Amino acid sequence: MSKISVIIPVYNEADRIVNLLSYLVKNGSEKNILELIIVDGGSQDETCTGVKNAKLKTKIHITLVHSKKGRAKQMNAGARIAKGSILYFLHADSYPPKGFDKLIVNQVNKNNLAGCFKMKFDSNHIWLKLAGWFTQFSLKSFRGGDQSLFVTKTLFYKVGGFNETFTIYEDNDLIRKLYDCKQFVVIQHWLTTSARCYNTNGVFRLQFHYWTIHLKKMFGASPKHLNDYYLKHVSVKN
Repeated sequence: MSKISVIIPVYNEADRIVNLLSYLVKNGSEKNILELIIVDGGSQDETCTGVKNAKLKTKIHITLVHSKKGRAKQMNAGARIAKGSILYFLHADSYPPKGFDKLIVNQVNKNNLAGCFKMKFDSNHIWLKLAGWFTQFSLKSFRGGDQSLFVTKTLFYKVGGFNETFTIYEDNDLIRKLYDCKQFVVIQHWLTTSARCYNTNGVFRLQFHYWTIHLKKMFGASPKHLNDYYLKHVSVKN
């Protein structure tokens, strides 16, 4: 029987991580979820303390591990210790639909070995509503890490896992490899993610920089160049 290992990379997420873990326990099933793996990248707030002290009534195993900072490094670290046959990578500010575990297992049982959910932002901004609406379609250009990602462990290692030379865009790089394998499905249930980065940077300004990064990657920019551009133009508050 397929079992899911949920892998959550965190860095200074004290205000969010316990709420997310509680949500996952309440809206998922012990039948399908084997473990929740929280991979900390050196948080300087109370993230780790919150995870350790979380009072969650569940048989799902909760593990806190430490890694070098960087989502690709953190998610690979979580994958290395995962015991489930399905890996589910989830950002700390993204909430999958109720029964997400059953929806994922059902897809794997249909031989859809990787995919995500369609996504909406926790914002009424018209552009973000439109951007979320487009995620229901299967085109590769509409994908991103905030939509979460499930993939069987076998397929994850077949495509090489996350490329750790990427400090941003690591999700898109892996998703591209999964599309190349003809293995990607968009589950038609809504995941809700935070618009906090858009709120910090401005919606249209941030979208412009995201498009620029995407185009730079298309024309062969290196992971270092993408990261340098991101650090120069995008402000991230943890």
